[in-house]
Amino acid sequence: MWTSIPRNGAALAMLMFAFWIGCGWAQQSASPTTKTEPQPPEASPNDIDGPTMFATVCGYCHQDGGRAAGRGPKLAGSARSDEFIIDRIRNGKPGAMPAFGGTFTEGQIIAILAYIRSLEDDGR
Repeated sequence: MWTSIPRNGAALAMLMFAFWIGCGWAQQSASPTTKTEPQPPEASPNDIDGPTMFATVCGYCHQDGGRAAGRGPKLAGSARSDEFIIDRIRNGKPGAMPAFGGTFTEGQIIAILAYIRSLEDDGR
């Protein structure tokens, strides 16, 4: 009988240790109670640069690198919001612009947006 007490005590100690570890893990893995705002996507260094992408895909319709109207509107100095431009690139405009959401990654779309925002409006 006395030999079973140390074994049971060791088992109890191991059980309590496992419970203590489990409680600590559960507290660490709990989701935070504060909400964070979603961060906008960013272009990664692996994405092709915006000017090159724009020139090869968008430049046919948006003339002079987007600085002049062509088949598509002039984009330099656009008063449209970033969200509007991103949505237009992703979803297109029926009968006027194809959707590129399946072609470009989010990072590439952001790189194109950054290029459009960098255009200086020279009055053309």
